[in-house]
Amino acid sequence: MNFFRFFIIIIFFSYSGISYSDNHDKKQEVLDQVKDITKQLEETNQLDEEEEVPLNDPFAGNEGTSGSNSNIPEEERDNLFSLYNFKLAGLISGKDYSYISLVNSSGEVMTLTLGQYLGKIQLVDLRLNEAIFKKEDDTYIIIDFNNLIRETNEY
Repeated sequence: MNFFRFFIIIIFFSYSGISYSDNHDKKQEVLDQVKDITKQLEETNQLDEEEEVPLNDPFAGNEGTSGSNSNIPEEERDNLFSLYNFKLAGLISGKDYSYISLVNSSGEVMTLTLGQYLGKIQLVDLRLNEAIFKKEDDTYIIIDFNNLIRETNEY
């Protein structure tokens, strides 16, 4: 009986020593990998701290100069839905429906379809690179992708 206990104890310690040495190598590999990852994270954090570049809003345009534009009529300056406060961002024309996308200086997108109103003006027609709005006095305002706004009597 003592022989079997001694034999079982020897087998137990020999297996536990082998498994310990196997785990020790695996533990060391895992520790090395963790050290490599932390080193990489520290390097990227240093790069992030060094490169603090402000992001520019591509739709904001020249906000500093847009308020000083002398071409804007007096009645249009205070109007939030004035066409002068928007830029033409997109045009989609189809058989049944046609849309335009306008972007204001804060980057908010407004999508209009033919016949819809933007404040007091109505979207009446689209061309390949411009949108035509009709004012209440039956004159027209045309905006293109270069943000040129023209007022005409006919289009």
